[in-house]
Amino acid sequence: MPIIDFLERNARLHPGDVSLVEVNPANQPDKNISWREYSLIESTCGDCYRRELTWREFDIAANRFANLLLSRGIKKGDKVAILMMNCIDWLPIYFGILKSGAIAVPMNFRFSAEEISYCADLADISVLVFGPEFTERLETVLPELDIAHYFYVGKDTPAFADNYEEMITYCSSHAPAIEITDEDDGAIYFSSGTTGFPKAILHRHKALVASCEVEQKHHSQTRDDVFLCIPPLYHTGAKMHWFGSLLSGSKAVILRGIKPEWILQTVSDEKATIVWLLVPWAQDILDAIERGELNLSDYRLSQWRLMHIGAQPVPPSLIKRWKEVFPNHEYDTNYGLSESIGPGAVHLGVENIHKVGAIGIPGYKWEIKIVNEEGNEVTQGEVGELCLRGDGVMKCYYKNPEATREILTADGWLYTGDMAKQDEEGFIYLVDRKKDVIITGGENIYPVQIEDFLRAHDKVSDVGVIGLPDERLGEITAAIIQLKDGMSATEEEFHEYCMALPRYKRPKTIILADIPRNATGKIQKNALRERYGAARLVEAETTK
Repeated sequence: MPIIDFLERNARLHPGDVSLVEVNPANQPDKNISWREYSLIESTCGDCYRRELTWREFDIAANRFANLLLSRGIKKGDKVAILMMNCIDWLPIYFGILKSGAIAVPMNFRFSAEEISYCADLADISVLVFGPEFTERLETVLPELDIAHYFYVGKDTPAFADNYEEMITYCSSHAPAIEITDEDDGAIYFSSGTTGFPKAILHRHKALVASCEVEQKHHSQTRDDVFLCIPPLYHTGAKMHWFGSLLSGSKAVILRGIKPEWILQTVSDEKATIVWLLVPWAQDILDAIERGELNLSDYRLSQWRLMHIGAQPVPPSLIKRWKEVFPNHEYDTNYGLSESIGPGAVHLGVENIHKVGAIGIPGYKWEIKIVNEEGNEVTQGEVGELCLRGDGVMKCYYKNPEATREILTADGWLYTGDMAKQDEEGFIYLVDRKKDVIITGGENIYPVQIEDFLRAHDKVSDVGVIGLPDERLGEITAAIIQLKDGMSATEEEFHEYCMALPRYKRPKTIILADIPRNATGKIQKNALRERYGAARLVEAETTK
Protein backbone atom coordinates (compact mmCIF):
# COMPACT_ATOMS: atom_id res chain seq x y z
CA MET A 1 0.00 0.00 0.00
CA PRO A 2 1.88 3.12 -1.17
CA ILE A 3 1.81 6.25 0.94
CA ILE A 4 -0.48 8.15 -1.45
CA ASP A 5 -3.26 5.75 -0.49
CA PHE A 6 -3.26 7.21 3.05
CA LEU A 7 -3.94 10.69 1.66
CA GLU A 8 -6.73 9.46 -0.59
CA ARG A 9 -8.27 7.52 2.29
CA ASN A 10 -8.31 10.64 4.50
CA ALA A 11 -9.84 12.71 1.70
CA ARG A 12 -12.55 10.08 1.30
CA LEU A 13 -13.32 9.51 5.00
CA HIS A 14 -12.73 13.02 6.39
CA PRO A 15 -13.11 15.38 3.42
CA GLY A 16 -14.06 18.49 5.40
CA ASP A 17 -11.65 18.04 8.29
CA VAL A 18 -8.60 20.30 8.43
CA SER A 19 -5.42 18.52 7.40
CA LEU A 20 -2.86 21.32 7.33
CA VAL A 21 -2.58 24.79 8.79
CA GLU A 22 0.18 27.29 8.05
CA VAL A 23 0.88 29.97 10.65
CA ASN A 24 3.26 32.81 9.78
CA PRO A 25 3.71 35.01 12.89
CA ALA A 26 5.76 37.55 10.93
CA ASN A 27 2.45 38.56 9.29
CA GLN A 28 0.50 38.81 12.53
CA PRO A 29 -2.74 40.72 11.98
CA ASP A 30 -4.37 43.42 13.99
CA LYS A 31 -5.60 41.91 17.25
CA ASN A 32 -9.14 43.01 16.40
CA ILE A 33 -9.23 40.80 13.28
CA SER A 34 -9.82 37.08 13.68
CA TRP A 35 -7.36 34.64 12.14
CA ARG A 36 -10.02 33.26 9.84
CA GLU A 37 -11.00 36.74 8.61
CA TYR A 38 -7.37 37.69 8.07
CA SER A 39 -6.63 34.49 6.19
CA LEU A 40 -9.15 35.56 3.55
CA ILE A 41 -7.39 38.88 2.84
CA GLU A 42 -4.58 37.28 0.86
CA SER A 43 -4.24 33.73 -0.42
CA THR A 44 -0.76 33.85 -1.92
CA CYS A 45 1.93 31.78 -0.19
CA GLY A 46 3.78 33.72 2.47
CA ASP A 47 1.43 36.75 2.73
CA CYS A 48 -1.08 35.32 5.21
CA TYR A 49 -0.92 34.94 8.92
CA ARG A 50 -2.89 31.70 8.79
CA ARG A 51 -4.04 29.38 5.98
CA GLU A 52 -5.61 25.95 6.13
CA LEU A 53 -6.47 23.02 3.87
CA THR A 54 -9.01 20.27 4.37
CA TRP A 55 -8.07 16.71 3.51
CA ARG A 56 -10.14 16.94 0.32
CA GLU A 57 -8.44 20.20 -0.71
CA PHE A 58 -5.04 18.67 0.04
CA ASP A 59 -5.79 15.65 -2.15
CA ILE A 60 -7.20 17.76 -4.99
CA ALA A 61 -4.12 20.02 -4.99
CA ALA A 62 -1.89 16.93 -5.16
CA ASN A 63 -3.96 15.49 -8.02
CA ARG A 64 -3.84 18.73 -9.97
CA PHE A 65 -0.06 18.97 -9.69
CA ALA A 66 0.35 15.32 -10.64
CA ASN A 67 -1.71 15.92 -13.76
CA LEU A 68 0.27 19.06 -14.53
CA LEU A 69 3.49 17.06 -14.42
CA LEU A 70 2.04 14.39 -16.69
CA SER A 71 0.90 17.07 -19.14
CA ARG A 72 4.53 18.23 -19.37
CA GLY A 73 5.73 14.77 -20.31
CA ILE A 74 6.94 13.64 -16.89
CA LYS A 75 7.11 9.84 -16.74
CA LYS A 76 7.30 7.32 -13.94
CA GLY A 77 10.75 7.48 -12.40
CA ASP A 78 11.55 11.05 -13.50
CA LYS A 79 12.91 13.36 -10.79
CA VAL A 80 11.04 16.45 -9.57
CA ALA A 81 12.77 18.70 -7.03
CA ILE A 82 11.24 20.95 -4.37
CA LEU A 83 13.22 24.03 -3.28
CA MET A 84 10.88 25.89 -0.95
CA MET A 85 10.62 27.23 2.55
CA ASN A 86 7.99 25.60 4.77
CA CYS A 87 4.50 26.53 3.64
CA ILE A 88 1.09 24.95 3.19
CA ASP A 89 1.77 24.15 -0.48
CA TRP A 90 4.88 22.06 0.26
CA LEU A 91 3.21 18.76 1.14
CA PRO A 92 0.53 18.80 -1.61
CA ILE A 93 3.37 19.38 -4.11
CA TYR A 94 5.33 16.47 -2.62
CA PHE A 95 2.34 14.16 -2.87
CA GLY A 96 1.52 15.38 -6.36
CA ILE A 97 4.98 14.27 -7.43
CA LEU A 98 4.41 10.84 -5.88
CA LYS A 99 0.98 10.50 -7.50
CA SER A 100 2.48 11.18 -10.93
CA GLY A 101 4.86 8.25 -10.45
CA ALA A 102 7.83 10.61 -10.38
CA ILE A 103 10.46 10.66 -7.65
CA ALA A 104 10.25 13.57 -5.17
CA VAL A 105 13.57 15.31 -4.51
CA PRO A 106 13.43 17.79 -1.60
CA MET A 107 16.34 20.25 -1.56
CA ASN A 108 17.87 21.91 1.48
CA PHE A 109 16.81 25.55 1.50
CA ARG A 110 20.28 26.44 2.78
CA PHE A 111 21.90 25.21 -0.43
CA SER A 112 24.07 27.75 -2.19
CA ALA A 113 23.63 28.28 -5.93
CA GLU A 114 26.59 25.97 -6.53
CA GLU A 115 25.07 23.23 -4.36
CA ILE A 116 21.71 23.57 -6.12
CA SER A 117 23.43 23.09 -9.46
CA TYR A 118 25.48 20.13 -8.21
CA CYS A 119 22.48 18.33 -6.68
CA ALA A 120 20.22 18.98 -9.67
CA ASP A 121 22.81 17.32 -11.91
CA LEU A 122 23.50 14.49 -9.46
CA ALA A 123 19.81 13.55 -9.17
CA ASP A 124 18.94 14.07 -12.86
CA ILE A 125 16.27 16.65 -12.07
CA SER A 126 13.67 17.21 -14.82
CA VAL A 127 11.40 19.68 -13.00
CA LEU A 128 12.10 22.17 -10.21
CA VAL A 129 9.41 23.73 -8.00
CA PHE A 130 10.75 26.73 -6.09
CA GLY A 131 9.77 29.71 -3.97
CA PRO A 132 10.68 33.41 -4.15
CA GLU A 133 13.61 33.05 -1.75
CA PHE A 134 15.56 31.09 -4.38
CA THR A 135 15.06 33.09 -7.57
CA GLU A 136 18.35 34.99 -7.28
CA ARG A 137 20.34 31.83 -6.52
CA LEU A 138 18.80 30.00 -9.46
CA GLU A 139 19.41 32.85 -11.88
CA THR A 140 23.15 32.72 -11.18
CA VAL A 141 23.38 29.06 -12.27
CA LEU A 142 20.54 28.87 -14.78
CA PRO A 143 22.83 28.24 -17.78
CA GLU A 144 24.33 25.23 -15.97
CA LEU A 145 21.01 23.57 -15.16
CA ASP A 146 19.59 20.92 -17.47
CA ILE A 147 16.02 21.27 -16.20
CA ALA A 148 13.06 21.11 -18.57
CA HIS A 149 10.43 22.91 -16.48
CA TYR A 150 10.38 25.38 -13.59
CA PHE A 151 7.29 26.05 -11.47
CA TYR A 152 7.25 29.06 -9.16
CA VAL A 153 5.19 29.25 -5.95
CA GLY A 154 4.57 32.89 -5.07
CA LYS A 155 4.05 36.34 -6.56
CA ASP A 156 6.04 38.03 -9.33
CA THR A 157 6.92 34.91 -11.31
CA PRO A 158 10.37 35.14 -12.94
CA ALA A 159 10.55 34.94 -16.72
CA PHE A 160 12.14 31.49 -16.78
CA ALA A 161 9.31 29.82 -14.79
CA ASP A 162 5.58 29.13 -14.88
CA ASN A 163 3.36 30.05 -11.96
CA TYR A 164 2.35 26.96 -9.98
CA GLU A 165 -1.06 28.24 -8.83
CA GLU A 166 -2.05 29.39 -12.31
CA MET A 167 -0.93 26.17 -13.97
CA ILE A 168 -2.69 23.73 -11.65
CA THR A 169 -5.98 25.62 -12.12
CA TYR A 170 -6.28 24.11 -15.60
CA CYS A 171 -5.54 20.54 -14.49
CA SER A 172 -7.90 17.73 -13.53
CA SER A 173 -8.69 17.25 -9.84
CA HIS A 174 -8.94 13.48 -10.29
CA ALA A 175 -6.10 11.16 -9.36
CA PRO A 176 -4.08 10.05 -12.40
CA ALA A 177 -4.21 6.37 -13.30
CA ILE A 178 -0.59 5.61 -12.45
CA GLU A 179 0.14 2.25 -10.83
CA ILE A 180 2.51 2.62 -7.89
CA THR A 181 3.79 -0.19 -5.68
CA ASP A 182 5.75 -0.27 -2.45
CA GLU A 183 8.83 -1.40 -4.37
CA ASP A 184 8.79 1.58 -6.71
CA ASP A 185 11.31 4.37 -6.16
CA GLY A 186 9.68 7.22 -4.26
CA ALA A 187 12.08 9.91 -3.06
CA ILE A 188 15.66 11.15 -3.07
CA TYR A 189 17.09 12.99 -0.09
CA PHE A 190 20.51 14.57 0.06
CA SER A 191 23.24 13.83 2.54
CA SER A 192 26.96 14.52 2.55
CA GLY A 193 29.92 12.23 2.89
CA THR A 194 33.51 12.75 3.89
CA THR A 195 34.20 14.44 0.55
CA GLY A 196 31.80 17.22 1.55
CA PHE A 197 29.69 16.81 -1.59
CA PRO A 198 26.06 15.72 -1.12
CA LYS A 199 25.06 12.17 -1.92
CA ALA A 200 21.63 11.36 -3.35
CA ILE A 201 19.83 8.88 -1.10
CA LEU A 202 17.22 6.86 -2.98
CA HIS A 203 14.24 5.48 -1.05
CA ARG A 204 11.44 3.19 -2.17
CA HIS A 205 7.78 3.86 -1.42
CA LYS A 206 7.92 1.13 1.22
CA ALA A 207 10.38 3.24 3.23
CA LEU A 208 7.93 6.14 3.25
CA VAL A 209 5.16 3.82 4.43
CA ALA A 210 7.46 2.35 7.09
CA SER A 211 8.08 5.82 8.50
CA CYS A 212 4.31 6.39 8.80
CA GLU A 213 3.86 3.17 10.73
CA VAL A 214 6.89 3.72 12.97
CA GLU A 215 5.93 7.26 13.93
CA GLN A 216 2.28 6.42 14.69
CA LYS A 217 3.30 3.34 16.67
CA HIS A 218 5.80 5.27 18.79
CA HIS A 219 3.61 8.28 19.58
CA SER A 220 0.08 6.86 19.37
CA GLN A 221 -1.41 9.59 17.20
CA THR A 222 -5.19 9.58 16.92
CA ARG A 223 -7.53 11.82 14.94
CA ASP A 224 -7.78 14.05 18.03
CA ASP A 225 -4.08 14.95 17.96
CA VAL A 226 -2.63 18.14 16.50
CA PHE A 227 1.03 18.02 15.48
CA LEU A 228 3.06 21.24 15.47
CA CYS A 229 5.73 21.07 12.77
CA ILE A 230 8.54 23.64 12.99
CA PRO A 231 11.67 22.09 11.38
CA PRO A 232 12.16 22.30 7.60
CA LEU A 233 10.09 19.91 5.51
CA TYR A 234 12.98 19.16 3.15
CA HIS A 235 14.51 17.18 6.01
CA THR A 236 13.42 13.60 6.60
CA GLY A 237 12.95 14.32 10.31
CA ALA A 238 10.11 16.84 10.17
CA LYS A 239 8.22 15.18 7.35
CA MET A 240 8.49 11.67 8.71
CA HIS A 241 7.14 12.80 12.08
CA TRP A 242 4.23 14.40 10.24
CA PHE A 243 3.64 11.05 8.55
CA GLY A 244 2.16 9.89 11.86
CA SER A 245 -0.54 12.54 11.40
CA LEU A 246 -1.10 11.35 7.85
CA LEU A 247 -1.65 7.80 9.04
CA SER A 248 -4.03 8.85 11.83
CA GLY A 249 -5.86 11.42 9.71
CA SER A 250 -5.15 14.21 12.18
CA LYS A 251 -4.40 17.90 11.83
CA ALA A 252 -0.90 19.34 11.56
CA VAL A 253 0.27 22.93 11.90
CA ILE A 254 3.27 24.31 10.01
CA LEU A 255 4.80 27.14 12.03
CA ARG A 256 7.06 29.54 10.15
CA GLY A 257 9.20 30.78 13.00
CA ILE A 258 11.03 29.57 16.10
CA LYS A 259 10.63 32.36 18.66
CA PRO A 260 9.51 30.93 22.04
CA GLU A 261 6.46 33.16 22.21
CA TRP A 262 5.42 32.11 18.69
CA ILE A 263 5.72 28.45 19.58
CA LEU A 264 3.66 28.73 22.77
CA GLN A 265 1.07 30.99 21.12
CA THR A 266 0.60 28.53 18.27
CA VAL A 267 0.38 25.56 20.65
CA SER A 268 -2.28 27.51 22.53
CA ASP A 269 -4.34 28.80 19.60
CA GLU A 270 -4.18 25.66 17.46
CA LYS A 271 -4.59 23.31 20.46
CA ALA A 272 -1.43 21.40 19.57
CA THR A 273 -0.94 18.12 21.42
CA ILE A 274 2.41 17.01 19.97
CA VAL A 275 5.42 19.27 19.39
CA TRP A 276 8.77 18.21 17.97
CA LEU A 277 11.58 20.55 19.01
CA LEU A 278 15.31 20.87 18.50
CA VAL A 279 17.49 21.27 21.58
CA PRO A 280 18.10 25.03 21.09
CA TRP A 281 14.39 25.76 20.76
CA ALA A 282 13.55 23.88 23.95
CA GLN A 283 16.33 25.73 25.76
CA ASP A 284 15.09 29.06 24.42
CA ILE A 285 11.57 28.37 25.69
CA LEU A 286 12.81 27.47 29.18
CA ASP A 287 15.18 30.44 29.30
CA ALA A 288 12.40 32.85 28.27
CA ILE A 289 10.14 31.43 30.98
CA GLU A 290 12.88 31.70 33.63
CA ARG A 291 13.63 35.32 32.62
CA GLY A 292 9.96 36.16 33.05
CA GLU A 293 9.50 37.02 29.37
CA LEU A 294 6.79 34.36 29.01
CA ASN A 295 3.98 33.70 31.45
CA LEU A 296 2.50 30.22 31.03
CA SER A 297 -0.85 31.41 32.38
CA ASP A 298 -1.23 33.49 29.20
CA TYR A 299 -1.51 30.33 27.09
CA ARG A 300 -3.81 27.32 26.86
CA LEU A 301 -1.36 24.44 27.12
CA SER A 302 -3.20 21.73 29.04
CA GLN A 303 -3.84 19.70 25.85
CA TRP A 304 -0.09 19.51 25.03
CA ARG A 305 0.76 15.88 25.83
CA LEU A 306 4.08 15.08 24.10
CA MET A 307 7.33 16.96 23.57
CA HIS A 308 9.96 15.09 21.65
CA ILE A 309 13.41 16.01 20.39
CA GLY A 310 15.55 14.67 17.59
CA ALA A 311 18.36 15.55 15.16
CA GLN A 312 21.08 15.91 17.83
CA PRO A 313 22.13 14.46 21.20
CA VAL A 314 19.91 15.58 24.07
CA PRO A 315 21.43 16.68 27.43
CA PRO A 316 19.58 14.97 30.29
CA SER A 317 19.79 18.24 32.25
CA LEU A 318 17.58 19.88 29.61
CA ILE A 319 14.85 17.27 30.02
CA LYS A 320 15.05 17.58 33.80
CA ARG A 321 14.50 21.33 33.46
CA TRP A 322 11.64 20.74 31.01
CA LYS A 323 9.86 18.31 33.29
CA GLU A 324 10.10 20.78 36.17
CA VAL A 325 8.20 23.34 34.07
CA PHE A 326 5.94 20.88 32.21
CA PRO A 327 5.55 17.93 34.60
CA ASN A 328 2.63 16.37 32.70
CA HIS A 329 4.41 16.12 29.36
CA GLU A 330 5.42 12.81 27.91
CA TYR A 331 8.90 12.93 26.43
CA ASP A 332 10.58 10.97 23.67
CA THR A 333 13.70 11.21 21.56
CA ASN A 334 14.42 9.56 18.26
CA TYR A 335 17.50 8.54 16.35
CA GLY A 336 17.82 8.06 12.65
CA LEU A 337 19.53 9.38 9.55
CA SER A 338 18.45 10.20 6.03
CA GLU A 339 19.76 6.83 4.88
CA SER A 340 17.24 5.22 7.25
CA ILE A 341 14.35 7.55 6.25
CA GLY A 342 14.88 9.86 9.21
CA PRO A 343 13.80 9.30 12.82
CA GLY A 344 12.50 6.22 14.53
CA ALA A 345 15.11 3.54 13.84
CA VAL A 346 15.93 3.90 17.53
CA HIS A 347 13.69 5.65 20.02
CA LEU A 348 13.64 6.16 23.76
CA GLY A 349 9.93 5.51 24.28
CA VAL A 350 7.64 7.73 26.35
CA GLU A 351 7.62 5.14 29.14
CA ASN A 352 11.42 5.25 29.52
CA ILE A 353 12.11 8.78 30.66
CA HIS A 354 14.27 7.34 33.45
CA LYS A 355 16.72 6.46 30.67
CA VAL A 356 17.18 10.00 29.36
CA GLY A 357 20.66 10.20 27.89
CA ALA A 358 20.17 7.02 25.87
CA ILE A 359 18.87 7.24 22.32
CA GLY A 360 16.75 4.24 23.24
CA ILE A 361 15.88 0.82 21.95
CA PRO A 362 15.20 -0.48 18.42
CA GLY A 363 12.20 1.23 16.85
CA TYR A 364 9.05 -0.51 15.62
CA LYS A 365 10.06 -3.21 13.07
CA TRP A 366 13.72 -2.13 13.26
CA GLU A 367 16.75 -4.28 14.09
CA ILE A 368 20.05 -3.00 15.49
CA LYS A 369 23.50 -4.36 16.19
CA ILE A 370 26.77 -2.85 17.38
CA VAL A 371 29.87 -4.16 15.65
CA ASN A 372 33.66 -3.87 15.78
CA GLU A 373 35.99 -3.06 12.87
CA GLU A 374 35.73 -6.66 11.64
CA GLY A 375 31.94 -6.52 11.54
CA ASN A 376 31.47 -8.81 14.54
CA GLU A 377 29.01 -7.87 17.28
CA VAL A 378 30.68 -6.46 20.38
CA THR A 379 29.91 -7.64 23.89
CA GLN A 380 27.48 -5.67 26.04
CA GLY A 381 28.93 -2.36 27.18
CA GLU A 382 31.66 -2.26 24.54
CA VAL A 383 31.79 0.57 22.01
CA GLY A 384 31.28 -0.23 18.33
CA GLU A 385 29.58 1.06 15.20
CA LEU A 386 25.78 1.16 15.28
CA CYS A 387 24.10 -0.73 12.42
CA LEU A 388 20.42 -0.67 11.42
CA ARG A 389 18.15 -2.92 9.37
CA GLY A 390 14.52 -2.43 8.39
CA ASP A 391 12.17 -1.34 5.61
CA GLY A 392 13.27 2.26 6.11
CA VAL A 393 16.84 1.61 4.93
CA MET A 394 17.68 3.31 1.64
CA LYS A 395 17.78 1.42 -1.63
CA CYS A 396 21.15 2.96 -2.51
CA TYR A 397 23.11 6.13 -3.06
CA TYR A 398 21.80 7.09 -6.49
CA LYS A 399 24.48 6.66 -9.17
CA ASN A 400 27.11 5.85 -6.55
CA PRO A 401 27.49 2.08 -6.12
CA GLU A 402 30.90 2.39 -4.48
CA ALA A 403 29.60 4.62 -1.69
CA THR A 404 26.59 2.33 -1.32
CA ARG A 405 28.79 -0.71 -0.78
CA GLU A 406 30.73 1.15 1.92
CA ILE A 407 27.73 1.41 4.25
CA LEU A 408 25.06 -1.04 3.03
CA THR A 409 25.56 -4.80 3.13
CA ALA A 410 23.96 -7.35 0.83
CA ASP A 411 21.73 -8.58 3.68
CA GLY A 412 20.38 -5.10 4.40
CA TRP A 413 22.51 -3.80 7.28
CA LEU A 414 23.19 -0.05 7.20
CA TYR A 415 26.43 1.07 8.86
CA THR A 416 25.61 4.45 10.42
CA GLY A 417 29.09 5.76 11.18
CA ASP A 418 27.98 6.44 14.78
CA MET A 419 29.81 4.79 17.65
CA ALA A 420 27.55 3.44 20.37
CA LYS A 421 27.28 1.09 23.33
CA GLN A 422 24.39 -0.85 24.86
CA ASP A 423 23.62 -1.27 28.54
CA GLU A 424 22.37 -4.34 30.38
CA GLU A 425 18.73 -3.37 29.71
CA GLY A 426 19.29 -3.04 25.98
CA PHE A 427 19.33 0.77 25.83
CA ILE A 428 21.71 2.30 23.31
CA TYR A 429 23.95 5.27 24.06
CA LEU A 430 25.84 7.25 21.43
CA VAL A 431 29.51 7.75 22.29
CA ASP A 432 31.09 9.49 19.31
CA ARG A 433 30.96 9.77 15.55
CA LYS A 434 33.05 7.70 13.25
CA LYS A 435 32.46 10.34 10.63
CA ASP A 436 33.62 13.92 11.11
CA VAL A 437 30.17 15.47 10.70
CA ILE A 438 29.38 18.28 13.15
CA ILE A 439 25.76 18.62 14.28
CA THR A 440 25.02 22.14 15.44
CA GLY A 441 21.43 22.90 16.40
CA GLY A 442 20.27 19.87 14.40
CA GLU A 443 22.03 21.03 11.21
CA ASN A 444 24.78 18.86 9.69
CA ILE A 445 28.04 20.68 8.96
CA TYR A 446 30.71 18.89 6.94
CA PRO A 447 34.21 20.04 7.93
CA VAL A 448 35.88 19.43 4.57
CA GLN A 449 33.80 22.17 2.94
CA ILE A 450 34.99 24.76 5.46
CA GLU A 451 38.55 23.41 5.40
CA ASP A 452 38.74 23.75 1.62
CA PHE A 453 37.44 27.30 1.83
CA LEU A 454 39.98 28.34 4.47
CA ARG A 455 42.90 26.70 2.67
CA ALA A 456 42.36 29.15 -0.17
CA HIS A 457 43.47 31.99 2.14
CA ASP A 458 47.01 33.03 1.22
CA LYS A 459 48.21 32.93 4.84
CA VAL A 460 46.94 29.43 5.65
CA SER A 461 49.26 26.43 5.64
CA ASP A 462 46.82 23.88 7.06
CA VAL A 463 43.41 23.76 8.70
CA GLY A 464 41.27 21.31 10.62
CA VAL A 465 37.62 21.85 11.53
CA ILE A 466 36.04 20.11 14.52
CA GLY A 467 33.01 20.47 16.76
CA LEU A 468 33.37 21.91 20.25
CA PRO A 469 30.82 21.42 23.04
CA ASP A 470 28.12 24.08 23.30
CA GLU A 471 25.35 24.12 25.88
CA ARG A 472 22.71 25.48 23.52
CA LEU A 473 23.55 24.03 20.10
CA GLY A 474 25.14 20.74 21.18
CA GLU A 475 28.33 21.68 19.40
CA ILE A 476 29.72 24.62 17.46
CA THR A 477 32.16 24.72 14.59
CA ALA A 478 35.79 25.48 15.42
CA ALA A 479 38.51 26.02 12.81
CA ILE A 480 42.07 25.30 13.91
CA ILE A 481 44.30 27.20 11.48
CA GLN A 482 48.03 26.70 11.01
CA LEU A 483 49.66 29.74 9.39
CA LYS A 484 52.38 29.62 6.78
CA ASP A 485 55.90 30.18 8.04
CA GLY A 486 56.61 33.86 8.57
CA MET A 487 52.94 34.85 8.34
CA SER A 488 50.90 36.54 11.03
CA ALA A 489 47.14 36.97 11.28
CA THR A 490 44.37 37.51 13.81
CA GLU A 491 41.26 35.52 14.60
CA GLU A 492 39.20 38.55 13.57
CA GLU A 493 40.82 38.50 10.15
CA PHE A 494 39.61 34.94 9.54
CA HIS A 495 36.13 35.64 10.92
CA GLU A 496 35.89 38.45 8.35
CA TYR A 497 37.17 36.14 5.60
CA CYS A 498 34.52 33.55 6.48
CA MET A 499 31.70 36.03 5.92
CA ALA A 500 31.74 34.74 2.33
CA LEU A 501 30.44 31.39 3.61
CA PRO A 502 26.73 30.76 4.26
CA ARG A 503 25.98 31.86 7.81
CA TYR A 504 25.46 28.34 9.15
CA LYS A 505 28.87 27.19 7.85
CA ARG A 506 30.90 30.03 9.38
CA PRO A 507 33.18 28.80 12.18
CA LYS A 508 32.08 30.16 15.54
CA THR A 509 35.60 29.77 16.94
CA ILE A 510 38.96 30.40 15.26
CA ILE A 511 42.07 28.91 16.88
CA LEU A 512 45.55 29.66 15.52
CA ALA A 513 47.66 26.55 16.17
CA ASP A 514 49.55 23.71 14.52
CA ILE A 515 47.63 20.87 12.84
CA PRO A 516 48.70 17.29 13.70
CA ARG A 517 48.82 14.82 10.81
CA ASN A 518 49.59 11.11 10.85
CA ALA A 519 52.19 9.22 8.79
CA THR A 520 49.86 8.97 5.80
CA GLY A 521 49.14 12.70 5.85
CA LYS A 522 45.63 12.60 7.33
CA ILE A 523 44.60 15.20 9.88
CA GLN A 524 44.41 13.65 13.34
CA LYS A 525 40.94 14.90 14.22
CA ASN A 526 40.87 12.80 17.38
CA ALA A 527 44.02 14.53 18.59
CA LEU A 528 42.45 17.92 17.93
CA ARG A 529 39.33 16.91 19.83
CA GLU A 530 41.43 15.72 22.75
CA ARG A 531 43.44 18.93 22.72
CA TYR A 532 40.39 21.21 22.79
CA GLY A 533 38.10 19.24 25.08
CA ALA A 534 35.85 17.63 22.47
CA ALA A 535 36.79 13.96 22.85
CA ARG A 536 33.78 11.61 22.92
CA LEU A 537 31.67 14.69 22.39
CA VAL A 538 28.34 12.92 21.93
CA GLU A 539 28.80 10.95 25.14
CA ALA A 540 29.63 14.18 26.96
CA GLU A 541 26.51 15.91 25.60
CA THR A 542 24.20 13.13 26.76
CA THR A 543 25.54 12.88 30.32
CA LYS A 544 25.01 16.51 31.34
